Amino acid sequence: MHRRSFLAAGVATIFASPRASAQMNMTGGHGMGGHGGHGGHGGHGGHTISAPNAVALPEGAPLRELPRLVNQAAAKGVFKARLTAQPAKVRFAAGLDTPVLGYNGLSPGPLIAVTEGDQVEIIFANRIPGEESTIHWHGMPVPADQDGNPMDPVASGAERTYRFSLPEGSAGSYWYHPHPHGRTASQVYRGLAGIFLVKPKVDPIPVAYGDTPLVFTDLRLAADGTMPDSTMVDLMNGRVGDHVLVNGQKNPSLSVLRGTKRRFRLFNATNARFLRMSFEDAAITVIGTDGGLLEKPVPADEIFLAPAERLDVIVAFGKAGKATLRTLDYDRGWMGPHRPADASMSLLSVNVAQAAAEPAPPLPDRLRTIEDLGAPAQTRRFVLTETMGMDASGMTMAFLINGAAFDMKRVDIVAKAGEVELWEIVNQADMDHPFHVHGTQFQWVERERNGRVTKPAYRAWKDTVNVAHGETVRLLIRQDLPGQRMYHCHILEHEELGMMGIVDVKA
Repeated sequence: MHRRSFLAAGVATIFASPRASAQMNMTGGHGMGGHGGHGGHGGHGGHTISAPNAVALPEGAPLRELPRLVNQAAAKGVFKARLTAQPAKVRFAAGLDTPVLGYNGLSPGPLIAVTEGDQVEIIFANRIPGEESTIHWHGMPVPADQDGNPMDPVASGAERTYRFSLPEGSAGSYWYHPHPHGRTASQVYRGLAGIFLVKPKVDPIPVAYGDTPLVFTDLRLAADGTMPDSTMVDLMNGRVGDHVLVNGQKNPSLSVLRGTKRRFRLFNATNARFLRMSFEDAAITVIGTDGGLLEKPVPADEIFLAPAERLDVIVAFGKAGKATLRTLDYDRGWMGPHRPADASMSLLSVNVAQAAAEPAPPLPDRLRTIEDLGAPAQTRRFVLTETMGMDASGMTMAFLINGAAFDMKRVDIVAKAGEVELWEIVNQADMDHPFHVHGTQFQWVERERNGRVTKPAYRAWKDTVNVAHGETVRLLIRQDLPGQRMYHCHILEHEELGMMGIVDVKA
């Protein structure tokens, strides 16, 4: 029997047993009794079991703009502000107020927009009752002691100030979210995530295209409007909600004139949902990834975002009628029941008028130059695996890197600042794992699956790359700032169950 089938059969047995409600022991994680680029598409294979939606959400409201965090500094080139993580309430469904966590009372949190070269100073106040938190500036080149990693928590009721400068060439679509070990997953799915845009001093993309962020989150609601606790299935696969939201709304609408070219920045801020998407009756051009613009525009029929990935695209609406951003099927691997039926969901409906827009200026043929990292000084290998079983106290589960679960007191590898390395990420597990590295951007150079090697269609800066089950991804990476950094699976439940490590970058 294939290993995934064997494990799935074991999971089914566990769920059918009287011990299914027993406390889970999570090797390398925290105890729980019910805590409050991709390789190959293709179908799921087997029967899909979807959990019913307990609550219907309204659809079709105009797409809302994300509110901006106000800069309190008077000096040019300085950004100062305050972010508070705190309980809040949001009305997702008529007549129901849902308790969430928000930044400054908002979920998604306020959009932060700065310019490369700026100095940033943000006071973070943790007002989450009884829980530590941090702010991790995902993908951004900030000093290790400002990165919001799990070893540097902010206690409930406490404050700290994050200070960093954004170097020239760091323009890109980043985001921020909490990173306290054992609480990251729940704090993110309860609402803590926000967008951090670093603008270039001179943007080659025409102003006429606009600049519209689309933040994808997902949501699960009980009949009373509350968010149910995570289940064993959530811990195995990562928590996937019943509803996909865009800027906090379900299937919002946008109206444009025929011939409009619109710039969208796409952010996958979900815990574990993989988004393979297409835009019906509209043409897509990819212009950027996690770490900013590509060297040149690249046409695409479909786009893909693993958890934590970002894309910068231009969409041309050349035909009157409705153009829908819709999900496509994707096999990410699934253990146990309630596999989400993720195909053909409408995420954004664009109403294209018959009246024509003013002719849009063309995209430049060249957007920027991306550095060739050259030959690596050494090669490292990271093997991703999972284990699960039963013991006297219940079900055990762990997600491992090189056979070890995360230990906050253990340094896993030591690197030299400024030295290029080749990392091989080998996924021997039975589901996809999006691999994220703190403190830098990298370039993936090839994928290998079933003996077939493929090269990227273009050079790009990335901080998160999906590694499909049975696939090896090779990437070139260089850490320029010293200190301890995390690398981990960005399915947040897997990170908490052990699939994370520490690289100590020496000056």
